[in-house]
Amino acid sequence: MKETLLKFLLLAVLAMAGLPGCAQYAAVSERPPRFRLEETAAPRLSGAVNEIRDALREQRRDPIPALGLLVSAAREAAGKLETDPSDPVAREAYDFAVARIVRLIGRAGLEPWKQPIQLPGSGGEVLVTRPDPRPAWNPALYRFVPADEFQVRGKFVRERSTRDGIGAPVVAIGRDTNQDYRATFSLPRTFYGVTAVVRFRGRTAELAFEDPLATEAIRLGRREIPLAADFTVPLAVLLAQSNPRRYELPRLLNPGRFQETARICRLQPYDPEKTVVLVVHGLMDTPATWTPLINSLRAERRIRENYQFWFFSYPSGLPYPYSAAILRRELEAAGRIFPLKKPMVVIGHSMGGCIARLLVTDSGETLWREIFRKPPGESGLAPDVRALMEESLIFASVPDVGRVIFISAPLRGSELASGFIGRLGSRFVRLPSHLLQAGGSALDLIQFEIDDLRVRGLPTSIDTLAPNNRFVRAINTIPMNPRVPLHVISGDRGRGGNKDRTRPVMTDGIVPYWSSHIPQARSELVVPSDHSAHQNREAIREVARILTQYAE
Repeated sequence: MKETLLKFLLLAVLAMAGLPGCAQYAAVSERPPRFRLEETAAPRLSGAVNEIRDALREQRRDPIPALGLLVSAAREAAGKLETDPSDPVAREAYDFAVARIVRLIGRAGLEPWKQPIQLPGSGGEVLVTRPDPRPAWNPALYRFVPADEFQVRGKFVRERSTRDGIGAPVVAIGRDTNQDYRATFSLPRTFYGVTAVVRFRGRTAELAFEDPLATEAIRLGRREIPLAADFTVPLAVLLAQSNPRRYELPRLLNPGRFQETARICRLQPYDPEKTVVLVVHGLMDTPATWTPLINSLRAERRIRENYQFWFFSYPSGLPYPYSAAILRRELEAAGRIFPLKKPMVVIGHSMGGCIARLLVTDSGETLWREIFRKPPGESGLAPDVRALMEESLIFASVPDVGRVIFISAPLRGSELASGFIGRLGSRFVRLPSHLLQAGGSALDLIQFEIDDLRVRGLPTSIDTLAPNNRFVRAINTIPMNPRVPLHVISGDRGRGGNKDRTRPVMTDGIVPYWSSHIPQARSELVVPSDHSAHQNREAIREVARILTQYAE
């Protein structure tokens, strides 16, 4: 009971310090869409309008005749679009009819990907699906829900990013857990946005699911028309279904229990022609924190065409040099399956920026000697302990990293970590047993200076964010790789500093400007924000500018 009370106090203190609040990240509800077209308002498509309305009345009683009406309506609207792709009435009728076709197939348990569906109508139409040779794109693996049936809201989904065009944006929800998700660096369960389209060849209606992150336009008849997309709803459904928030505090306080969650994950199918953008979250956070940024960036065509998004998730209670070692291992493993043609961009927020910093640093033995005051060979550590310490302290710049964007990164530490809040928080972080044992052995070799942060074992993540931590002091004596361009975005709450935001007393409430500033950065922007600067609109626009400017 006492421990629970103290953890509650810790959470309250961290919340007051400006870390994630209590608002719901994403809330999703389904509701029947409304067909807004009237026969009098669309005389050119009166037949299609009436067929859609008849189908809506018929669908629950008998799905096959309703499907026949919807396919017929989509055929008429598609014919109009071939003549005039910009016709808004034809687009609305086509998109609505296609969305209802997808939904009705699912509700009725029909499977045109296994057996064509014979539909009633003049000449007898047949509904089929276009075969896709990729096993992961087998429609039988998913439940499809049209995006227009979702209402979404929440802290991370305040804006809906869409693309106008033809087709019905749909959320493909995996029916089962992806058994090989770790080996393939994918989500445990798929929540992905696709766009359904129906093409007509004679009496055959061919249903296909297109990837809007890979396809900007499709051919309908003899015309090439922009493909519709909804980039927000799939992310919102993923957040609502997985509820990542419930892991934030446990992964900080008990990282050993969640060691298996440390991994790289792809948010979309791998494309060797697109540059990887790897995002790394911070303390007491999860990859969900990147939703506003990714949602906004995907609305930019040049970014869709040139970049693909991955994230690194890890238990944030681990000392961040150790988390960086895990990330290096993950990058090496991912590179064997998905070799990169172009150097990746890494974006790190808060402690994620500190992890990113270690990816572009050649430490040699400098860190080791600064901490232990003797070379590794003279340490006397057991082989397994020495190997663990070397992995965290002796490393080289990762060659696949070609650019880094730091957002609210405490590169020189945060005084909160060395003050009351940090000391309280660090007490409740329970490191994995192998790290505790290694820390006990290593501690015997360390002679602390009078102003060093003293720890009782291997430092926790909070300890490694303290300005007077020996590792923090040592890492800042080592320059970052000069061949890797760096960019800095910092937050300023406006509670101090002068109006032009140039004095080092600026702070986002957690990280002061003097800690996040990098003199050699290619660009630097201070935005009016608290510590969640990676969700600030100005900051997101700056990330978009950087990615667009350096798109290859």
